[in-house]
Amino acid sequence: MEYFFNFNKLGYLKGKKPHGCILCLIRDGSEEVDRLIVCESEHIIVSLNLYPYNPGHLLLIPKRHITDVRQMTGSEKAGMDAMVDRCLDVLDRVYGPAGYNIGYNLGLVAGGSIEHLHLHIIPRYRNEIGIAELIGGKKVLVQNPLETLALLKDAFAAAGKDDNEAAHSR
Repeated sequence: MEYFFNFNKLGYLKGKKPHGCILCLIRDGSEEVDRLIVCESEHIIVSLNLYPYNPGHLLLIPKRHITDVRQMTGSEKAGMDAMVDRCLDVLDRVYGPAGYNIGYNLGLVAGGSIEHLHLHIIPRYRNEIGIAELIGGKKVLVQNPLETLALLKDAFAAAGKDDNEAAHSR
């Protein structure tokens, strides 16, 4: 499916690749890659997907370079579970989607294009299909990812303050 507003994914796919794992480069703050991080914990980074299916499409990335969910430590799994809950809470407050697709793509044939484990959270909305998709075979993206980045960074920061206050009141 094509986009009316293309984010240069073809250029990304065919262009010069940074040296090393793109998700490790994001983790390390490399200038070779776009850094769209909205939140971090001890074991997990939350980043916007540079080529989102919908506004709020997040990637939850273990900081340690691993390729399979079975390689996660107990602490990493607990951190991932807690971060999924936090992300859903923030996305519910900011966007109010009707549902979510949540999952890993393990292996190239399963849709995995980056060899570093990451979990997708994709907000889904009622009546997503529009006239452009029906007639033109194109998808209209309703929010620029840079706007999504600013909005979600603020929401995660505010949610973190709420989390800290709640922990101190216990």
